[in-house]
Amino acid sequence: MKPILETKDLVKYYGQGENVVRAIDHTDIQIPVGEFTAIVGRSGSGKSTLLHMLGGLDRPDSGKVLIGGKDIFDLKDEQLAIFRRRKIGFIFQSYNLISSLNVWENIVFPIGLDGKKVDHDFVMDIIQRIGMEDKIHALPSTLSGGQQQRVAIARALAARPAIILADEPTGNLDSRTEIEVISLLKSCVGDYGQTLVMITHDETIAQMADRVLVIEDGKVVNS
Repeated sequence: MKPILETKDLVKYYGQGENVVRAIDHTDIQIPVGEFTAIVGRSGSGKSTLLHMLGGLDRPDSGKVLIGGKDIFDLKDEQLAIFRRRKIGFIFQSYNLISSLNVWENIVFPIGLDGKKVDHDFVMDIIQRIGMEDKIHALPSTLSGGQQQRVAIARALAARPAIILADEPTGNLDSRTEIEVISLLKSCVGDYGQTLVMITHDETIAQMADRVLVIEDGKVVNS
């Protein structure tokens, strides 16, 4: 099976000379369709830099990121933004919800941004799956951290992207809520046929993945 997501000789350095930081150092990874991959590593190991390049948020110094066989960095910035919006869903530690929009509006916002019609039944199915059907008119400020992260998950799923990239999505949650949220995310991406790549420092969360990639000093040392 062809990988849906892969990197080829990916490089990203910061600084110069003796102060150079090899954030990503000639890294090759392959992620097949439908897999839940956890990327783990110590702080500063390069995992967030890697995720940002997988999602086209940051350009590498050299090398390729292929999604469905297409090198995303062959695209110009505007084309890349459209590709990213259609193919990739992002979940961040800080939720990144829009404070003036209610739960429903936050979830469907990226779909409207792309000029697409909202599939009401599909979005409601996601909202019911995340247990937020009684909160669709609530503003983010009235929700707990766990509820806000559920909304962020629903927003990532709603546009039906092929790939979900999650950066420490449970970092602000207590341990019980964290397990609930990841179990929910895992079951949703499984049911909707999506591929999940998640950065985590939490061993318990990593063990829930199909595969764990360990990154050290910008290199994947175990997969």
